[in-house]
Amino acid sequence: MITFSISVILLILGYLFYSKIIERIAGARSDRETPAYKLQDNIDYTPLPWWRIFLIQFLNIAGLGPIFGAIAGAMWGPVAFLWIVFGSIFGGAVHDYFSGMLSVKHNGLSITEIIGIYLGKFGKLAMSLFTVFLMVIVGAVFVLGPAGILMNSTSIFSSANTWIAIIFIYYILATLLPINTIIGKIYPVFGFALIFMALGLIIALIVGGYHMPELNTETFQNLHSNKENFPIFPMMFISIACGAISGFHATQSPLMARCIKNETHGRKVFYGAMISEGIVALIWAAIAMSFYGGVHELNTTMSENNGNAAIVVNEIANSLLGTFGAILALFGVVAAPISTGDTAFRGARLIIADFFHISQSTIIKRLLVSIPLFIAGFIFTLIDFGIIWRYFAWANQTLAAVVLWTITVYLVQEKKNFYITFIPALFLTAVILSYIFVAPEGFNLNTSVAYSIGIAASIACGISLLVHRKKQFHSK
Repeated sequence: MITFSISVILLILGYLFYSKIIERIAGARSDRETPAYKLQDNIDYTPLPWWRIFLIQFLNIAGLGPIFGAIAGAMWGPVAFLWIVFGSIFGGAVHDYFSGMLSVKHNGLSITEIIGIYLGKFGKLAMSLFTVFLMVIVGAVFVLGPAGILMNSTSIFSSANTWIAIIFIYYILATLLPINTIIGKIYPVFGFALIFMALGLIIALIVGGYHMPELNTETFQNLHSNKENFPIFPMMFISIACGAISGFHATQSPLMARCIKNETHGRKVFYGAMISEGIVALIWAAIAMSFYGGVHELNTTMSENNGNAAIVVNEIANSLLGTFGAILALFGVVAAPISTGDTAFRGARLIIADFFHISQSTIIKRLLVSIPLFIAGFIFTLIDFGIIWRYFAWANQTLAAVVLWTITVYLVQEKKNFYITFIPALFLTAVILSYIFVAPEGFNLNTSVAYSIGIAASIACGISLLVHRKKQFHSK
């Protein structure tokens, strides 16, 4: 309980203090007109209250990530707390804040357009393709997960394909209609429910007298049951994505950047939503390590269920909160991913529209852009869920690394403190490259070889950035 409590306090302190440093470096001002007013069309650009945007942003970036990812990350033991806390404060929240504020600065442009501004045309083209691919995978992942849960938890329809079809119909409506028609009205309720569910579970866990593993000299190690194939670095840093840092968040922040009324609201909306997600991830990691009696028992349970965290979530919620918990579990682990999936498709639509300069003022034009995305998303649902999830996790962190480098270049050009993203970018680059070389679905190389390649490539990227900075300094 001590480790968990300190972790929560550190996240809160990170928001109270470090976020203000980040805001000061960004130079947020309350007197500048935001895109919500400048380009108001009441479809994608529409002014909304900051609290509503916060809840929408929180639900958009949350989904299954801070739940499934935290449960999977808990299999490594209490070391997962360190990555969630420090990853959220110094990585994820900074990443989300700047991806949102740079979009505000550039009239609500999508993250791929922003990448193009600072990393060049090739970077824009490559990341546009890569990001749309990621978004479609996200949509597919967040169709399969909820469909499976609904099939197992209700008696309305016994076929997963029926639930997939129903979810896709909803996705089409949410993607095409103005943002305040569905998303702006019901997502704040879903966001509140997700937070309430997490708080209810942790309170029930404490009242029930469950023992939370502490981080100490004995547990500061890899407790994964298959530690040879799942080393902490880089595997844990890929598994816990949305609860620490996630590139997908950078695709969602511009959606809210088009609705924010005041630049100074960005700290609450973007940085605050990521810290809130970090707290949710902490709660689920703590519950997962405690509910079954320890990390070893969690590993055994996950192994018996083929790594299906949805079964774990349902069992925990039903046991700790009874019938009410069953309703909350169904609501939380179904509504959250569905809401993330539809904004993924919406974000993909806007990225394509921005890239090809296609006006989205009429529903016909929005439909023409969206149809190929939904067809691709449906095709991905035909692939094994486990394979899609692993590639989603890696692609997610890869985009996050690229976005961190983009922000770093921006800070260098503006002659601001670029180390706040430079150091996280170096670390995450080493993670994603080491992972693709060591993972079974990658090159499956020896860890020492994979680490050497990943770290060397990360250092090369860092040197390249510093050389660019030096040239810029001497040219002025």
